[in-house]
Amino acid sequence: MQLFHIIAILISLAAVFSWVNYRFLHMPTAIGLMTIALLMSLVLIGLGQFGYSDIEQDVQWMLASIDFNATLLHGMLSFLLFAGALHINLEDLAKQRLVIAILATASVIGATFLIGFGAFYITGLVGLDIPLIYCLLFGALISPTDPIAVLGVLKTAGASKSLETKIAGESLFNDGIAVVVFLVIAEVAMGTKTVTAETIFHIFAMEVGGGVLYGLLLGAVAFWMLKKVDNYSVEILITLAMATGGYTLAETLHLSAPIAIVVAGLLIGNHGRRLAMSQSTREHLDTFWELIDEILNAVLFVLIGLEVVILSLDAKYLLAGLLAIPLVLSARLFSVGIPIGIMRRFRSFSPGVVSILTWGGLRGGISVALALSLPSGEIRDALVTITYVVVVFSVLVQGLTLAPLVRAKAAQAEVELERTNLDA
Repeated sequence: MQLFHIIAILISLAAVFSWVNYRFLHMPTAIGLMTIALLMSLVLIGLGQFGYSDIEQDVQWMLASIDFNATLLHGMLSFLLFAGALHINLEDLAKQRLVIAILATASVIGATFLIGFGAFYITGLVGLDIPLIYCLLFGALISPTDPIAVLGVLKTAGASKSLETKIAGESLFNDGIAVVVFLVIAEVAMGTKTVTAETIFHIFAMEVGGGVLYGLLLGAVAFWMLKKVDNYSVEILITLAMATGGYTLAETLHLSAPIAIVVAGLLIGNHGRRLAMSQSTREHLDTFWELIDEILNAVLFVLIGLEVVILSLDAKYLLAGLLAIPLVLSARLFSVGIPIGIMRRFRSFSPGVVSILTWGGLRGGISVALALSLPSGEIRDALVTITYVVVVFSVLVQGLTLAPLVRAKAAQAEVELERTNLDA
């Protein structure tokens, strides 16, 4: 199937599903699209069981021709991260920098090992023979959180600005950290090179440190170019080149492209917006990138929903996936709760922050893409299915119940405040 035909089908499905969600379901867009796509996939699988397999086979053929890993990690992610970083206030981010830095690094690494060892026990319990190193790979790929679905829910739920900033900042940076952790563990699993402490330090220094420096340089060059012109079409084209050409060059240089694009996006979204753009350009820039963000998110969540058609629905894989859900949530609780508990000694946090960060740590396309990047075989089939089960639960169940949790914690805080005032 030609690339244009695939794009046309996906955009058409996204448009129809968006209309249905807007008219009838009234869910947050990402959650609604994934729900409809998932239901459509289950219907196709059901029809295949009754002998009507032609449509299911056509969908399988289309999805098989799409390299989900390359499409997301080496294509769509550059746009999504830049669009997300563009609207983050740098001053708000700076106030939460310590929390975000710890959540995006130590919490991700801690969750990776907690989930990895837990997954090794779970897979053995259900009769799957998956080596520990691959269970650690699963821990690395399922640890990063996805800001796309959760931020819309938080805004409608009336979450505090500081909480929004923590979740958005963590999600933007932990993608890059998790990918680096995944690559390091993958080097050990594949046995492609001897991995020592020095090698790990070198990879992190090059990928993360180099990514930050490259992102600053990329943002500075774009800022200089933007300041020299006053034409919104040229300026939007410059930001588009940053997100695409800058991301590609970072990958070529073996730097963390996600981190580089986030840093560059933050620079342009704050200093560039204020000092190098006219009001007209700012309005056009925001409209353009919001539209790009919405379209790509719609296509991405439709794709995630359709992926169930090509999964290996083995009973052991599904059972392991269901058991992995409480494991992933528990690891998230410990990896977030412990550092925040320590930091409470010298700074204040919003009421219920640990509960909201735990339940609001949704998993999404990054996890699926990393799972699909593993070498073909039974281990890959098992880990892809387990990952998919966790992602579906995360987006549908956690995503739909997050708003009531935020409101409940806010109400609880008001009651406690009133009680404190009465006691005083």
